[in-house]
Amino acid sequence: MILLPKYHGETAVFGLGRSGQSVVRALVAAGNNVCAWDQNSAQRAAAEQAGAQIRDLETEFGAPARLVLSPGVPLTHPQPHAVVKAAQAARVPVMGDVELFADAARAMAEKPKIVAVTGTNGKSTTSALIAHLLASRGAAVRLGGNIGHAVLDLEGPAKDAATVYVLELSSYQIDLLETLAPDVAVLTNLSPDHLERHGGMAGYIAAKRRLFDMLAPDGKAIIGCDDDDSRAMADALRASGTQVSRIGTSG
Repeated sequence: MILLPKYHGETAVFGLGRSGQSVVRALVAAGNNVCAWDQNSAQRAAAEQAGAQIRDLETEFGAPARLVLSPGVPLTHPQPHAVVKAAQAARVPVMGDVELFADAARAMAEKPKIVAVTGTNGKSTTSALIAHLLASRGAAVRLGGNIGHAVLDLEGPAKDAATVYVLELSSYQIDLLETLAPDVAVLTNLSPDHLERHGGMAGYIAAKRRLFDMLAPDGKAIIGCDDDDSRAMADALRASGTQVSRIGTSG
């Protein structure tokens, strides 16, 4: 489990699937005050057993200091969920579990390397291959996010080897991110997907682009350039001064 900071005030968790349950466990383990809600009674029971207070955030939002949202809950389109609207009205920051991981990574005694992988197709295969190659070179690799383990369920940094977190990230997860600062960000490709959640193709591309705008100061972008939209992103990133490596079947 990732060791989180102890935050001021109450943290509200909405959506108690795989990532939401891991958020509750990690927050409670760090001594945080946590309230949580999900329509599913079994998931509510699991969160309560883990130490969260159960409150229907859809009818009684209260005054939490932050809202941790499941990536499956609409943030912007087709319209923000009622809980998101309540948070916005109360000026409560909305974030996802990967943003909490980013907080934890900054507090680690020795900052680990972070490789973030996104794209429409091939994210899982690419993430798994990167993790395998790094492990074969002796790195302590932690693979998770949208693949395998939820990010906060991953092991902490190793004491006797360089640690690399390889994170597969969907556009929904990137929407809830602000400060990850990956050392390497990979885009496999772009094709129409989840358009209803992003308001069209432009919104979907913009969600993916946000990951690259968060790169660490010396970070590198690796872009699969076999489609027009990915090539355009690679051009725009290079024009902005980002280090870009282009890959693809067309050379």
